[in-house]
Amino acid sequence: MNKDIIEEKGRVNPFFLPYDTPHDTVPFDRIELADYEEAMMEGIRRENEQIEKIINNPDEPTFENTIIPEDEVKGRKHYYDLLSRVESVFFNMLSAETNDEMDALAQKMSPILTKHSNDVSLNPKVFERIKYVYEHHGALTPEENRLLENSYDGFVRSGALLDEAGKDRLRKLTEEASMLSLQFSQNLLKENKAYTLHITDEKDLDGLPDTAREAAQEAAKERGMEGWVFTLDAPSYGPFLMYSTRRKLREELYMAHNTLCIKDNDTNNLKVCQRLINLRREMAQLLGYDTYADYVMKYRMATSVENVYKLLNDLIKAYKPTAIEERNEVIALAKEMEGDDFKMMPWDVAYYSHQLKMRKYDLDPEMLRPYLELNNVIKGVFGLATRLYGITFKENKDIPVYHPDVRPYEVYDKDGSYLAVLYVDFHPRKGKRDGAWMTEFQGQWIDREGENIRPHASLVMNLSKPTEDKPALLRLGEVETFLHEFGHSLHGMFANTRFESLSGTNVWWDFVELPSQFMENFAVEKDFLRTFAFHYETGEPMPDELIEKIIASRNYGAATACLRQVSFGLLDMAYYTQRDEFTEDIIPFEKKAWADAIVGEQMPNTCMTVQFSHIMAGGYAAGYYSYKWAEVLDADAFSVFKKEGIFNQKTAQRFRDNILSRGGTEHPMTLYKRFRGQEPTIDALIERDGIVRKS
Repeated sequence: MNKDIIEEKGRVNPFFLPYDTPHDTVPFDRIELADYEEAMMEGIRRENEQIEKIINNPDEPTFENTIIPEDEVKGRKHYYDLLSRVESVFFNMLSAETNDEMDALAQKMSPILTKHSNDVSLNPKVFERIKYVYEHHGALTPEENRLLENSYDGFVRSGALLDEAGKDRLRKLTEEASMLSLQFSQNLLKENKAYTLHITDEKDLDGLPDTAREAAQEAAKERGMEGWVFTLDAPSYGPFLMYSTRRKLREELYMAHNTLCIKDNDTNNLKVCQRLINLRREMAQLLGYDTYADYVMKYRMATSVENVYKLLNDLIKAYKPTAIEERNEVIALAKEMEGDDFKMMPWDVAYYSHQLKMRKYDLDPEMLRPYLELNNVIKGVFGLATRLYGITFKENKDIPVYHPDVRPYEVYDKDGSYLAVLYVDFHPRKGKRDGAWMTEFQGQWIDREGENIRPHASLVMNLSKPTEDKPALLRLGEVETFLHEFGHSLHGMFANTRFESLSGTNVWWDFVELPSQFMENFAVEKDFLRTFAFHYETGEPMPDELIEKIIASRNYGAATACLRQVSFGLLDMAYYTQRDEFTEDIIPFEKKAWADAIVGEQMPNTCMTVQFSHIMAGGYAAGYYSYKWAEVLDADAFSVFKKEGIFNQKTAQRFRDNILSRGGTEHPMTLYKRFRGQEPTIDALIERDGIVRKS
């Protein structure tokens, strides 16, 4: 640590000190805004110091003196861990608990951090040593070999083989892309949070269940307003479109959501997206690839653009006939209810689809809410992990958190040993982006002394909030979201690898969704629901009749839901398979790109691309197909549990040992086949979704 930092009078930046918290967790309660910039700049200085030590080492380059120290620059290792630690906190807060000052600091620091990253990855002396080890190494373990290959290829894919002009151009492209990704996210968050639908006439609440009304009333009170406020956050937006009988208001809310970031103002993302697409195309072509998608596929299970399109087209062929039947059935009911002249529009789909589901299965999601109280759901989800893997969870309020909503848990393995810290952040709020995700404040690795450094994982969601009169009562879809993100956290918490860059969720992106989507399967399993689905007032278990309705209706709309995901995959690939400069207008291009997977009305003045965070700012560019790719894997994997017992501990241990704990230490198909005994097929997915193949 710098002498001037040690001798600084008064308060010391908490990032510069031992955390002195349970399990060395982040001291959120001591961090101030100014600490981030100071710590990031000092972290950059320390990493540069480490790079100089690697470069100036007079000994012959070896795995031990070059590859491991280089990996530690990006990991968390004592003196040199500072930048990774502060970045993990700062950028996680930028998604979960941001404000205008944080956003401004991100705009300031993003180009500095990108330049530093480029300075490392384009340093010819570092690459020279890595290349020497790559070409002259001795015997290595499979995990060591994987790290060496990743290190070498990482430098090559970051421009190490380019001439100086190429490197300079790549720097400019990556720095601009970094800034635009940040701008995209900030624009979307601002627009999303700026909109409200304010209702003052109670008649306009017609059709809405009590839970939606109460939540809207709470939202109005929070804003100092009378009446009811609906927002674009999922717990507010979804139920309104599903239940409201006020068609004009459904239209208003739908159009507000689907016209985000295309208005003529400072938060318009149309040109941002167009530029990001071109930046990534040019980066890929500078590195010798035809398209950005080709660049991405080198490290994907799919291996090629052709294989991605084969999967998407196979799914269209298998699911589209059923999806058309599903839509026609909804339209028929709408006409029966409203008259033959009725034309169903996008803001009508959720409403009439719900009406049809009620008619066919007598099942309303609101019937389930009283049995899905958040604390009981937590017990159910955590209890599932206990039943499968023997792990236990203990809330520890001495662990600092970044917001009062966040619950911190210690996680213990089946032998009683400490396994991980898990933060869970459930509800929407002003400074939190939409959606749900799993992240980490600390990954797992084994240090040079043999200590197994355990991870600090975090689940961030936007689930239904409690109201003045009721606790948080969830929809079944929200339980599935919880299970999904919890699956990611298990992948992180069970990590047991030597190197942090290979641990946990550091796997190929069409493999990373397997553990998460696998967990979703339990949501509609009778034996799982019976472990936690108790009425929040009476304690009575969810009636068997209700559970049977859930099971009977599990495939309702499955083909439509599948094609929705496929449409996003097609859109993603359409952008990132561009070989020439992309100059087309985003909105009409979008409509054309996903047309093969669309069975309903397309509104010409709406746009998904400008709010498609996954492919513009979230790392899924040319990779959104991963959700469907991994769904083939998760259906195939769960079929083993269905055969051997959904709570079978031996099967679960095999899944943990071969997939959840191994991270990216081997090729993902090698890991999967070690668990499954064979490669997966699409058959289990089609069977699970109740799809009948049509010739």
